[in-house]
Amino acid sequence: MSPEFELIRRHFIRPMRGDALGPGDDCALVAPSPGCELAVTSDMLVSGTHFLPDTDPRRLGWKTLAVNLSDLAAMGATPRWVTLALSLPQVDDAWLAALSDGFFECAYIYGVDLIGGDTTRGPLTLCVTAFGEVAAGKALRRSGAQDGDDIWVSGQPGRAALGLADVLGRLRLKDACRDDYIAALEKPLPRVALGCALPGVASAAIDVSDGLLADLGHVAAASDLHAVVEDAALPWPALRAACDDEATVRRALLAGGDDYEVLFCAPRRAHDALRQLSESLSLPLNRIGAMCAGRAGDVSLIDAQGCELPIAHRGYDHFS
Repeated sequence: MSPEFELIRRHFIRPMRGDALGPGDDCALVAPSPGCELAVTSDMLVSGTHFLPDTDPRRLGWKTLAVNLSDLAAMGATPRWVTLALSLPQVDDAWLAALSDGFFECAYIYGVDLIGGDTTRGPLTLCVTAFGEVAAGKALRRSGAQDGDDIWVSGQPGRAALGLADVLGRLRLKDACRDDYIAALEKPLPRVALGCALPGVASAAIDVSDGLLADLGHVAAASDLHAVVEDAALPWPALRAACDDEATVRRALLAGGDDYEVLFCAPRRAHDALRQLSESLSLPLNRIGAMCAGRAGDVSLIDAQGCELPIAHRGYDHFS
């Protein structure tokens, strides 16, 4: 057996729970459940761009899969299968063992089978393609928001950005929350249960990967609407308790990204259902604004008096 295939056998062949044809042939074979469509997404994680070279490999393995499952969650899809492609500068058995343990830990928790992939020599890059199932015609799209819909976000955006700032030595978080914020950066929790519950309740959704305002702008543009975010409705208290630098806190929540929370729109009549969903999932869901007609594709931030506030940063762009 060649060194490449031995590496794959040793670290990335695990028993599968489903009936798909997985690694070992030229292609995997999968069959979606009756009445379902396939949702498919791909994400790359590049060393030095998406993660620090000394990131714990077990956490990196988890995150490599989790960021793709977050995309499926934002579409209302149930994760089923993934492929994994690795570009490796060299073979480090101990590092790969830890990476695969983290990857398969995430896969096991979210019910996912690894069905194939590829390996090659090159700069450290990890690429996952994830496949999920959603009932035909029920997928959440960015283009579905309606005039008057409320804007909601799950969890606590901004933790990952503050965790990264701490890791880079740009600030020191309060000891009581430091480990949690760094874990939010290195081991994010894809909101799969929330995403699967949102079809039929939400009108549009996206996951927060590049920054809350930037990603909300994608929904506004796709829906041909104006998004208005209420500054006072945003979940500031926890971040301010973690960090005394107000400018850093504001940038982290509004534009930090890497949160993998679900940002979604829903009609006002869904308010009670969403509060009940929040309680059942033990997951905060915060209404932070509303969609309206007007400046299509734009995002505004307003104060308690309705006056527009300046926005210094909206989010991350790989090519800016």
